[in-house]
Amino acid sequence: MKKRGILNKELNTVISEMGHKDTITISDAGLPIPKNVKRIDLALKRGYPEFLKILKAVLEDLVVEKAFIASEIKEISPEMHKNLISLLGEIEVEYISHNQFKKQSEDSRAVVRSGETTPYANVILVSGVDF
Repeated sequence: MKKRGILNKELNTVISEMGHKDTITISDAGLPIPKNVKRIDLALKRGYPEFLKILKAVLEDLVVEKAFIASEIKEISPEMHKNLISLLGEIEVEYISHNQFKKQSEDSRAVVRSGETTPYANVILVSGVDF
């Protein structure tokens, strides 16, 4: 049995297979997931698991050089935005429209669906390298 880190087999596999510049999307419960993108559905019930807890676990396992966030989060969900930016720390953040976000998520290796119901609680992570 794995001792630490992400235990979910599908999520663990996607992270371990990611190369430089690959992307993974972590979403709220309502983001439309493209049919051609792997869906890792962790949602158990409304609000659980939380988006930020999933993001924190992924950031502990994945080297991330950049993140894309829908610009609408700043006005619609300012508290979530503040917490998201805090969790991302020094990672470069680029704001795009929610429509652009949905289009860009089509290129992700996977979309990880949380049970989060806060509007615009979504992020696309761009994989970096550890050297």
